[in-house]
Amino acid sequence: MKKVITYGTFDIIHTGHINLLQRAKEYGDYLIVALSSDAFNAMKGKKSYYTYEQRKAILEAVRYVDQVIPENTWEQKAEDVQKYAVDVFVMGDDWKGKFDFLASYCEVVYLPRTIGISTTKIKTDLNQSNDG
Repeated sequence: MKKVITYGTFDIIHTGHINLLQRAKEYGDYLIVALSSDAFNAMKGKKSYYTYEQRKAILEAVRYVDQVIPENTWEQKAEDVQKYAVDVFVMGDDWKGKFDFLASYCEVVYLPRTIGISTTKIKTDLNQSNDG
């Protein structure tokens, strides 16, 4: 079985997230999503609308996702790749080059982002629609 892993916050799930998960799953048979914990988001200076538990439940309902694990630190990626016997590490191309160090453990793939959609854009649009 070929295993794939990706990482993210996955707050306010949108078509860009679904596209990433679908394309990531095409690289193997089993997709693991390492989901940023609330504590890790706080360390990054981010605050999610949904809690870790809510985001995890949403991701587990997505048909492309086979397993959701917590992401607690930046440094855990190499450990996760080894622990879960991962064959392919997938991230959006906005991270291009940042995880090349994992190439000694597995294949590293950067996928293009879906044009015109992001969690930041959705939050901005929603804030603007509430102003009027």
